[in-house]
Amino acid sequence: MTDLTSLTIAEARDKLASKEFTSVDLTNAYLGAIDAANSVLNAYITVTPEMALEMAKASDARRASGQVGALEGIPLGIKDLFATKGVHTQACSHILDGFKPEYESTVTQNLWDDGAVMLGKLNMDEFAMGSSNETSHYGPVVNPWKAEGSNTQLVPGGSSGGSAAAVAAHLCAGATATDTGGSIRQPAAFTGTVGIKPTYGRCSRWGTVAFASSLDQAGPIARDVRDAAIMLKSMASVDRKDTTSVDLPIPDYEKALGQSVKGMKIGIPKEYRVEGMPEDIEALWQKGIAYLKDAGAEIVDISLPHTKYALPAYYIVAPAEASSNLARYDGVRYGLRVDGKDISDMYEKTRAAGFGTEVKRRIMIGTYVLSAGYYDAYYLQAQKVRTLIKRDFELCFHAGVDAILTPATPSSAFGIADEALAADPVAMYLNDIFTVTVNMAGLPGIAVPAGLDKKGLPLGLQLIGKPFDEETLFRTAHVIEQAAGKFTPAKWW
Repeated sequence: MTDLTSLTIAEARDKLASKEFTSVDLTNAYLGAIDAANSVLNAYITVTPEMALEMAKASDARRASGQVGALEGIPLGIKDLFATKGVHTQACSHILDGFKPEYESTVTQNLWDDGAVMLGKLNMDEFAMGSSNETSHYGPVVNPWKAEGSNTQLVPGGSSGGSAAAVAAHLCAGATATDTGGSIRQPAAFTGTVGIKPTYGRCSRWGTVAFASSLDQAGPIARDVRDAAIMLKSMASVDRKDTTSVDLPIPDYEKALGQSVKGMKIGIPKEYRVEGMPEDIEALWQKGIAYLKDAGAEIVDISLPHTKYALPAYYIVAPAEASSNLARYDGVRYGLRVDGKDISDMYEKTRAAGFGTEVKRRIMIGTYVLSAGYYDAYYLQAQKVRTLIKRDFELCFHAGVDAILTPATPSSAFGIADEALAADPVAMYLNDIFTVTVNMAGLPGIAVPAGLDKKGLPLGLQLIGKPFDEETLFRTAHVIEQAAGKFTPAKWW
């Protein structure tokens, strides 16, 4: 890690402004770091050095002429779920082999319009389906963190594992990510980084490969709360190409940082104390409560009674929407094609060869719950449960709660190819136990690193906010960050 790659976005922004170095210098430093580390960490599946340096030169020229965007000259990594014009966009799936879109996603276009530089495309779970980044066609990402005294390679979480690992290992200044059931917050917690899933509708989904359309939302993974605030301001927008994006003013989130939380009501839901929760997680939660109490916040016990139904309902709604969205990948128009004796045979062979095991499992679950005779029993029931989950949160916020504090994950990062998890998909799905409620209710949630477990691995706390009140989450997360400090892995790669 060079000195340049250890700078946060905010620090790099200030030093670029004072002409201590150029965007080309900064970009070259990151490209060098990627070159040295990526063969070990597997965070990037495509690096775009020529494009990055072109964008950096253009940024330096703009700065010289007095045009300075909010992310001017800042090198970022882009999750492989976002369409990038002329650049590998395959959702880390074999079925999209060779696909290079002729258009740019709205989120990435917003970043380029603000002067950011693209370093490349980041690894992820195939079609964003996974909690460990082990379902990628390009192999697992390796977490830059290791347990004390151990050489075991750990997962970075998923699906945005490449984004989290690249940010933690200083292979980009920040990264785009997406969250359908925890795919920003869980990898952030596993890597000691900050990740925010904004309110559904805050960022456009146009040009982002769909997993579950009523749950997916883009957001940033960054080194600290300030950087996440800077990135979200650029990523968020209303978009006429996405009718679910919401036309509301986008605040300057950075201004919320440093504001007092005195008098704020922070809810502690009793339902998040799950059976068998590790002591480290409970201790971290208590520490987070103490940090906020010391800062003047009022801690109140709350109940979210339908929490226990969230995970089963999520694993009906998300696969149902996935089976519908993934029907378009058939070998006809783009990507992989495996020839067959007729078109039905070609569809079958292409999809069998192109999709990985986890994606096939979810397509089959989704197709089953949407099928005649089962739709009412499963999908319709799950949607009713979803309404009740949303109502639980609404009642708490209506009662004066400003934000809700919970653990982000039920454990710290686990080993790659963990046998117990590989043999039991449901055990893997339990990684999302604290995060899926937020997606089901369409609320904003942020994961902020708050401590280390007994093995020296990072743990995160989650704050859940009111719809479109990301400012309160940044403000509150910043208080936890100031109290807990920042966490960086010891370099071994």
